Amino acid sequence: MYASLRKLFYGRDFLSINDVTGQEIRAIIDFARELKEVKRRGDPHAFCSGKTLAMIFQKPSTRTRVSFEVGMYELGGYALFLSTQDLQLGRGETIADTARVLSRYVDGMMIRTFSQQDVETLAAGASVPVINGLTDWEHPCQVMADLMTVREVKGRFRGLKLAYLGDGNNVCHSLLLACPRVGMDIVVASPPGYGPHEEIIDAARAAAAGSMSKIEVITDPVEAVRGADVVVTDVWASIGKEAEHAERIRVFQPYQVNTALTSHAKPDFIFLHCLPAHRGKEVTDEIIDGPASRVWDEAENRLHVQKALLALLL
Repeated sequence: MYASLRKLFYGRDFLSINDVTGQEIRAIIDFARELKEVKRRGDPHAFCSGKTLAMIFQKPSTRTRVSFEVGMYELGGYALFLSTQDLQLGRGETIADTARVLSRYVDGMMIRTFSQQDVETLAAGASVPVINGLTDWEHPCQVMADLMTVREVKGRFRGLKLAYLGDGNNVCHSLLLACPRVGMDIVVASPPGYGPHEEIIDAARAAAAGSMSKIEVITDPVEAVRGADVVVTDVWASIGKEAEHAERIRVFQPYQVNTALTSHAKPDFIFLHCLPAHRGKEVTDEIIDGPASRVWDEAENRLHVQKALLALLL
C-alpha cells in the first residue's frame, strides 16, 4: 500500500480538506489504520528515517504538538519545535522568507497559526510539503482523525448522518468540506450569527452534488441531532475569542450536548469532540464520559492519521 500511495501524495501540501478527494481521504485513513496496527504489534515503520519536520506554533497546543512530535519519532524522523519566540517572524521576517530558509534545512513543515492565508503563504514560499496543523479557518488533521474514528466504529461513511452543534468554527468548516467527500450527510446547528462561513457552505454543497450527500445549516439543535449517527461539538469560544466568553455561554447554552438533547439521536450514536473540552458548557460529564463517547480514540487517531500524512508527503 505504501509505495503506491507515496507516488500519489509525495511532495504535496495538506492545507485544507479541499486539497484531497474522497478517495484520497479513504486511502489516507486506510493507511493510518494500518500504521495503528503496526504500532500495536511493535513492528518497525521508519518511513521518515533521517527526515526532519519543522513545527511552527503561533498558537498553544497539547494534542497537535505531542502527536506530531511523537509521530515523527515513531516514523524514525525528528521534529523541531519552533515557537514565534524561536523565529525571526516575531522580529519582522516575512512568512515567505521564513519558508525559503526552512526549506533549505528540513523535509517538511507543520504550522499551527491563526490565519489560513499565513499557511498558504508559507506553502507558496516553501519547496517542501506544508501541513496545516490548525488555523482559524480550518482544522483538517483533526477532521481526518474524526473520520478515521467514525470508520472504525461504524464501519462505513455512506448513509451516516453527522450532527455538528455550536460555533461555526474551523472544525465545523473542515467537517462540512469532508463529509460530502466521503458520502456522509451533515447538519450544522448554530445560533443565528454564529454559523459557518457562506464560502464553506457553498463549497460543501458543491462537493455534495457529486456524492448525493445532504448538507444542512440550521439553528435548531434538536432537529440537527434527530436521527444522528455521530454528534460533534467544540468549545464555544475558540482561541482568540476569549473576550466573548460570557456572551457565548448565554447564546450557546441550548446547544449543549447533554442527555436530553442526544435522546433525539440514534440509540447507538457516537460523540466526538476535538478537545480540550469545557465540561459543563458545550458538553456534560455524562456524555463525554459515557458509553457514546469516542473522544479518547479520536484523540489517539490524531497520531495515526498524521503519521500517515507525514509518511506519504515527506
